[in-house]
Amino acid sequence: MPSPISELAPFTPSRPFTNGHVQTLMASLPLRRPLERHRARALLASSQAMIFNCGDGVRLHGEYSPQPVPSGELVVLIHGWEGCSDSLYLLSAASYLYRQGFDVLRLHLRDHGPSHHLNRELFNSSRDAEVAGAMHDIHSCLRPERLMLAGFSLGGNFALRVGLRAEEYDIPLERVAAVCPVISPPSTMDSLEQGWSLYHNYFVRKWKRSLATKLEHFPELGYRDALLKMRSLREMTDYFVIHHTDFEDTERYLESYAITGQRLAGLKRPALLLAAEDDPVILAENLDQLADNPLLEVRLTRHGGHCGYIKNWSLHSWANEALHAFLTRPLAGAV
Repeated sequence: MPSPISELAPFTPSRPFTNGHVQTLMASLPLRRPLERHRARALLASSQAMIFNCGDGVRLHGEYSPQPVPSGELVVLIHGWEGCSDSLYLLSAASYLYRQGFDVLRLHLRDHGPSHHLNRELFNSSRDAEVAGAMHDIHSCLRPERLMLAGFSLGGNFALRVGLRAEEYDIPLERVAAVCPVISPPSTMDSLEQGWSLYHNYFVRKWKRSLATKLEHFPELGYRDALLKMRSLREMTDYFVIHHTDFEDTERYLESYAITGQRLAGLKRPALLLAAEDDPVILAENLDQLADNPLLEVRLTRHGGHCGYIKNWSLHSWANEALHAFLTRPLAGAV
């Protein structure tokens, strides 16, 4: 299959953005926020909160930004683990696509953003069925002519798995994109535990904060004392898998949302996967574990870090341009 972004200029960042850690840090650097919110002012001005019914009483929250005259082309974007609709990498992509004329919906996974009160049970990464349910409700409520889905990091993993469920949930999903998606969860866990402690401690801190927020709404969940004693992602995952999921152990839980082996062989719509050789969180070597599928385009860049792809000191993201190129490329056979 020809590359959907073959005509896009290669990603050749200027220094110091040739460093994977710099790219990764820039994806969420607070000093970048005023610039990105300024660029996103039209998106944010049109944003309206919505609640989507996912089936079985589950509800997810999203921020919908239609064009002044709705375009009929809706892109749903999903943040990464412990991110939200206002995460800089997501806000940057959303505002860029909005400026290109798309309607944009930034969807929150369970227990992310302002959604901890919506569902009693805790988030875990195997809950792709409820995201598929949300996508079905999004289409039913908003009725776009074209519906597309993209995600970052764990959100990219969710996007690809929802793509696999599109027929099951009657979602007329045209195409799917994933930026630096989690491919092999056991490998990602290892890279976080064995790599630079800054990343590991960042996720421990954010996960603990999220779990504490959950207890404010559902104190009967009763894990406050246990949470205070935990110091590592592995320890936290082991505890919550045993006490708050139906999985027997962490190994089976991590396997449940892997997209390795033949998992993506069943994709029936064009999909794009962006990955970087210098990503310190999602290792490029995991790409060898993906199934061959003519509808899945894998674009591996030398630089980019984890969800960074910053081009220069203007802090423009090449990933945004790649997403736009993929989403606007004519489908094969279209006239």
